[in-house]
Amino acid sequence: MFGAAGPAGQAHATGEPADAVGVRPEGAAVPTVPAQPGRPPGGERERPVPRHVACVMDGNGRWARQRSLPRTSGHRAAEATVIDVIEAARSAGVEWLSLYAFSTENWRRPGEEIDFLMRLVRRVVRKHALLLHARGIRCRFLGAEDPRIPAPLAQDFADLMTLTEANRGMTLTVAFDHGGRQDIVAAARSLIRAGVRADAVDQACFAAHLPVPDTPDVDLVIRTSGEQRISNFMLWQVAYAEWIFPPVLWPDFRAPHLLECLHEYRRRDRRFGGVAPQANGGPRR
Repeated sequence: MFGAAGPAGQAHATGEPADAVGVRPEGAAVPTVPAQPGRPPGGERERPVPRHVACVMDGNGRWARQRSLPRTSGHRAAEATVIDVIEAARSAGVEWLSLYAFSTENWRRPGEEIDFLMRLVRRVVRKHALLLHARGIRCRFLGAEDPRIPAPLAQDFADLMTLTEANRGMTLTVAFDHGGRQDIVAAARSLIRAGVRADAVDQACFAAHLPVPDTPDVDLVIRTSGEQRISNFMLWQVAYAEWIFPPVLWPDFRAPHLLECLHEYRRRDRRFGGVAPQANGGPRR
């Protein structure tokens, strides 16, 4: 829930997710989003707010290193970002928000850091559970099956899902102990156990066997800190997502940055491999 996810063992990020929208020097003013954003080139209408936004929360370690602090300080500082982004996404009309909190590869990190993250996540879940419920947010966890997850934390996850399961506001999915390849393997095993014939398997059938199968495809992925990698995140669901890579480190990412990303998404021309017709009816390349 604080940006620990990502590939382990890389000198520049040891597994944190990254950002991207343009480099902004530390201490520079946070960008503002126009109250009435202009139209994209050509005068076309902006697209609606993305239904499903996913965040790869990267940069906690670098944020701490820039301040000569331990990496754990970066994880702790990320709590404010998580709450701010959740509130901003809900207010903007995003229906599904997914946060990459801890990857299957993050188990390779030092034991002390993992222990700290487990304690921190538990404290934050317990601290904000009632707030999330009061906002009408339905909370889910993608992954969270590894026996190394402390039993009290696993119980807190289960309690939060039970508390919020009837909510019909935004759905918040926390990818914790998550790996996209692992989810695809799980779907294949589920199909085999169900005895589905090979010639009966199509994309819709396969997707129905993924963990949390009612999750819609991701429309927009935001990866903070400027790194540009998928990092095994929701591989099936991000197949046609737009990606934005703000250079802001996750602990410094705030609501105006999120709104800037939503604005950029709305200006993009999404064709899904096709072509959009011009005003006169001809195809546009």
